[in-house]
Amino acid sequence: MNNILCYYKYTEKEIKELLKSIVVVVDRREQENLHIMQSFHKMKVETFNKSLSFGDYSFYLPANLDLGIIRDLWFHNEIVIERKNSLEELSTNLAKNRTSFENELIRGKKCKFILLIEKGNYNDVIKGNYDTRFGKEAYWSSLMTFQARYNVNIQFIEKEIAGKYIYSTFYYHLRELLIN
Repeated sequence: MNNILCYYKYTEKEIKELLKSIVVVVDRREQENLHIMQSFHKMKVETFNKSLSFGDYSFYLPANLDLGIIRDLWFHNEIVIERKNSLEELSTNLAKNRTSFENELIRGKKCKFILLIEKGNYNDVIKGNYDTRFGKEAYWSSLMTFQARYNVNIQFIEKEIAGKYIYSTFYYHLRELLIN
C-alpha cells in the first residue's frame, strides 16, 4: 500500500481525530440514495460529491497539518463501494449493460471493490425471487464469475443500514491502516 499513513505512528488520540475526519465521497451519478444521505447526516458524516471513475462511494481524509497530512488523502483508487438498490437493478447491469458494468469492475480491479446490494440475498438469486427475465442460473453464474475474476466482495445489506455499512467499511479500513 502506497499511502503516507504507513510512515507515521499515531497515538490513540490522533487516530480517533483522523477517523472522525473521514469525508465520504459520493459519485455524482449515484441515484435514489436519500436514505443513505440521511443516514450520513444523522451520524454527522461529512460527504463530498465527485465523479468517480468506478464505484459509487469512497472516502478521503482532509489535510491536517498538526498530524503531518499536508494535503487531502484520497482513497478512491484503494477502496470503493458500488451500490445496487435491488436484485432487479443488478440484473439489468448483468444482462443489458453487462459490458459497461464489467468495464467498471475492470477499472476497479486493483482496489478493494465491494458490490453492495440492497433488497435481496443469495437465496433470492438461487430461487429466482426477483422481477426480471434474467435466469437464476445465469444470475448466479455471473455473480460467482465476477467475484472470482475481479475479486469483487459481494454484500447483501438491508436498505435501512446501507449508510452505516458504507461509513463503517471506510472507517475500519482507515483504522487498520492507522494502527498497523
